[in-house]
Amino acid sequence: MDSDRLVAQLHAAGCVFAEEEARLLQEAAAEDDQMLQVLAGRRIAGEPLEHVLGWAEFCGLRIQVDPGVFRPRPRTEFLVEHAATLVRPGASATVVDGPAATLVRPGAPATVVVDLCCGSGALGVALATMLRRAELHAADVDPVAIACARRNVEPLGGRVHLGDLFAALPADLRGRVDALLANVPYVPTDDLELMPSEARLHEPVATLDGGPDGLAVLRRVAAEAPRWLAPGGHLLTEASSRQSDAAAEVLSSAGLAASVVTSEEYDATVVVGAAPT
Repeated sequence: MDSDRLVAQLHAAGCVFAEEEARLLQEAAAEDDQMLQVLAGRRIAGEPLEHVLGWAEFCGLRIQVDPGVFRPRPRTEFLVEHAATLVRPGASATVVDGPAATLVRPGAPATVVVDLCCGSGALGVALATMLRRAELHAADVDPVAIACARRNVEPLGGRVHLGDLFAALPADLRGRVDALLANVPYVPTDDLELMPSEARLHEPVATLDGGPDGLAVLRRVAAEAPRWLAPGGHLLTEASSRQSDAAAEVLSSAGLAASVVTSEEYDATVVVGAAPT
């Protein structure tokens, strides 16, 4: 397929970054024109680019993402970067090229990282790579997400667990978690119909629907988090700017010291709950 024609088709389908998407689709097709037509057809029909390619770029890493699995958003990179500064004060949030296994410093203490509602496992993988040494666990209730997460998490030596929130985790993690990344669904139920079709039609509703006020799943996480966090450990979750005060109150009510951090660069809001030291 001619590049100009592909770009024109993508533009017509509403793809804002048609030129870049065309390049990525051509790269994925590896000069197989029939494959390119299949991939382009899927994208033009409205399937998310990450599902078509089979991967998403996140914190400088290529994270495998299967159809039907929640796609990591660029704004969530801020959550991971902030987590890195909390668990290792002064640490750089820059991802170093190469597998995390090659970056471990012998003798350095491992930071215990849990990626709850992990989807593809992108958050935990990115943080573990930044920290260079981590005991990484990822958990999700969806078997499709778990199968995808295993391909991202296990090459780093991490473990993936199937189950509902903390029920999925090994009991020996209680009181040991330094960084609990909980990118829970936070869209109020009535707002789901306002979301872009890429999310509404191609990602499980359970990964988006946070209940009437968007905080239903966060309340369940916050209620148990203090029993799992290490002294001084942190729970980090994403929220919309209009939810941030209410989300912080959820964490405060659970006994965590809550704070809200924002990033104009990422257009992101993260609510943090710190366990007592």
